[in-house]
Amino acid sequence: MSESHPHSSWRRWVVLAAALAGIAVTASLGRWQLGRAAQKEALQAAIDSRSRLPAVMLNETSRPSDADPALLHRPVMLHGHWVEQHTVFLDNRQMNGRPGFYVVTPLQLSGRSDAVLVQRGWAPRDVQDRTRLPKVPTPAGDVRLEGRIAPPPAKLYEFDGTASGPIRQNLDLASYEQEIGTSLWPVSVVQTAVANGGPDDGLLREWPAPAVDVHKHYGYAFQWFAMSALMAGLYVWFQLLRPRLRGAR
Repeated sequence: MSESHPHSSWRRWVVLAAALAGIAVTASLGRWQLGRAAQKEALQAAIDSRSRLPAVMLNETSRPSDADPALLHRPVMLHGHWVEQHTVFLDNRQMNGRPGFYVVTPLQLSGRSDAVLVQRGWAPRDVQDRTRLPKVPTPAGDVRLEGRIAPPPAKLYEFDGTASGPIRQNLDLASYEQEIGTSLWPVSVVQTAVANGGPDDGLLREWPAPAVDVHKHYGYAFQWFAMSALMAGLYVWFQLLRPRLRGAR
C-alpha cells in the first residue's frame, strides 16, 4: 500500500498545477474583456466630449502629417468636389444587421490640392449579384458637408491585401493615395448629413457607436470569471473537502 503513495502525491501535484493554470488563464481572459469594455467606454466618452467642441473648418486647416488625436471625433465642416471616379465600395460592412458596402469617395477641397477621404454612408448589397454596384447619386460641382473626423476606415481580415477596383475589402490610405495621385489627409470624414441639404442620396448614416457592444465584453468577462470560479470550486471539493469527508466517515 505504501508503494502507491508516491504516485498519488504526483497526481495531486499535477491536478493542482492544471487547476492553477486553468484558473489563471480564465481570470486573465476575464480581465482582458473588462479592459476591452473600458477602452470602448473611454473612446465613447472622448467622442461625446469632442462632439460638443466647435466644428473644425477643414478648408481653413493645414493638413497634418499624421492623425492628430486632437482632431479625431470632432465635428467638421468642409466643401469641395467629389472625385467620383475613385469611389470605393468597402465590402462586408454591416449597418443595422444588414450586409452591404461603406461608400467611400475622396473630396477635393476647394482651392487646395489635397483631398480628404469621406465615408459617405452605407448601401445594401445585391444578394443575387455580388459584383453589382449600388447606384449612388454623386452631385457635381462644389458641395458642402457636415460630419465628424475619424480614423481611416477600419480594416477587416482578408487573404489578399492587393485588391483593386471599386469593390474592396479594405483600403490602405498610403497605397490609395499613390493610386489616385492626390495628397490625402491622414484621417477620414464620416459624413452625417446630406450634402448641401439636397435630395436624399439613399445612403444610411446610422454609424455605430464604438461602445455600442460594450455589454458583450461584460458578458464574456462574466463567463470567464465564472469558469475560473468553477474550476477553483471543483478543485476544493474533489481534492480537499471530499477526501476529508470520506476520512471522517
